[in-house]
Amino acid sequence: MKELNNLFIEQTDKTPLVDFNYLSGELILSGKSIPINAPRIFEPLLEWVNDYIKNPRSTTNLRLNLEYFNTASSIWIAKIVKALSGITRPEGVLILHIYFPIEDFDDIDDIKDDLSPVIDVVSSATVSVGLKIYGTDDAGKVLKESMIFI
Repeated sequence: MKELNNLFIEQTDKTPLVDFNYLSGELILSGKSIPINAPRIFEPLLEWVNDYIKNPRSTTNLRLNLEYFNTASSIWIAKIVKALSGITRPEGVLILHIYFPIEDFDDIDDIKDDLSPVIDVVSSATVSVGLKIYGTDDAGKVLKESMIFI
């Protein structure tokens, strides 16, 4: 089996930074995701993830540090999370890192609402899943964090 190459795509005003590192298992989406044509942006990412799960690292970290994303992006992000939750490596762990503005972090009901689609997607995961949420300031500095095991 050939080794999977890393995937790096610079962010734009409407598309997120993508930094998927096969060797480390770090998969990062950050910035804004409001593309006009979401499939053009996200289909290659989902294809990469589908190749990744064939031979994943023992720990996979998906870092969603998106300051804003539209509905089309959320559908594609859910597809990526669903694919990753299908990792079949017996000792595998998937940790979802999700970043929120600190003012949203303290309202647990809002966070539950925001995370319910993600939790629904990973509820039937074949891999152990952890969820780590971060409260950030306007500069993106983490001020508070919490870990949830699903």
